[in-house]
Amino acid sequence: MSAIAEREVETPVPASSPLRPRGRQRDLFAPRRAGRVLRGAILAVCTLVTLFPFYAMVVLSLKPVGGLVFPGSLTPTHLTVDNFAKVIGSNQVLRWALNTLLYAGVSVVLVLLLSSMAGYAFAKKRFPGRTAIFWSFLGMLMVPYHITLIPLFVLVAKAGGMNTYWGLIVPTLANAQATFLMRQFIRGIPNELIDAARVDGASEFRIFAQIVLPLCKPILATLGLFVFLWHWNDFLWPLVVAQSTQLQVLTTGIAGLMQDKVPMSVALAGSVVALAPIFIAYLVAQRYFTEGATMSGLKG
Repeated sequence: MSAIAEREVETPVPASSPLRPRGRQRDLFAPRRAGRVLRGAILAVCTLVTLFPFYAMVVLSLKPVGGLVFPGSLTPTHLTVDNFAKVIGSNQVLRWALNTLLYAGVSVVLVLLLSSMAGYAFAKKRFPGRTAIFWSFLGMLMVPYHITLIPLFVLVAKAGGMNTYWGLIVPTLANAQATFLMRQFIRGIPNELIDAARVDGASEFRIFAQIVLPLCKPILATLGLFVFLWHWNDFLWPLVVAQSTQLQVLTTGIAGLMQDKVPMSVALAGSVVALAPIFIAYLVAQRYFTEGATMSGLKG
């Protein structure tokens, strides 16, 4: 017994043993913190590189008309709003803005209507060849737009759509991506709601208008923003179809200002004016960009 007691007494108990696991945990978390700091630094640099062209555009648009010297002109000094007054006061620019608003607004309404109807048919209706038609339609996403540009231009020109609003709008309404997003979202709507409406005697149009569309508000808001941005920033198709000055949109009109030897600061002021509605729309509904795309794109 005395030997056992001596062994128990002689066994040292390290006083710092409770602190060792915490120290080891701190050592384990140190690389993670360093990794987060490194990722944050990389993202900050990428953000600055991305935002620098916008900063340069705004600063140069506020410079007086005259010779721009780089990089000295990029400093925010000696600023003026005279260039914006010239742009906003120009009847030509206001005409381009009206054309752009009409082009984007009408396209948003018609694309949402057609894509929601097609998405409902592909998601909830049963008809021969549904899968083949859907994947054939979706295959349009794999075809580069520039390949179909010439045949589309020939068709519109033969139909008399050059320098007309319908020739500018109608060819852009068959939007495969919008149809795919609507179909993916509508597939998540329970079939029991639609079946109950059919039992109550509701027609297919009433089911679509009073049941399906109200449930599709999130994806409609998201898709509406995307379609608006696509058409507001569209350059190639309006350049091909709207050859008349009175039918030009902001993107083609501002590009033409550079050819007319308009001062760069004035042309950049026009670019800022064209960018402002997009920036405001994004700030107002930025959460829809992620929520709607997630809800529609990740469903089976």
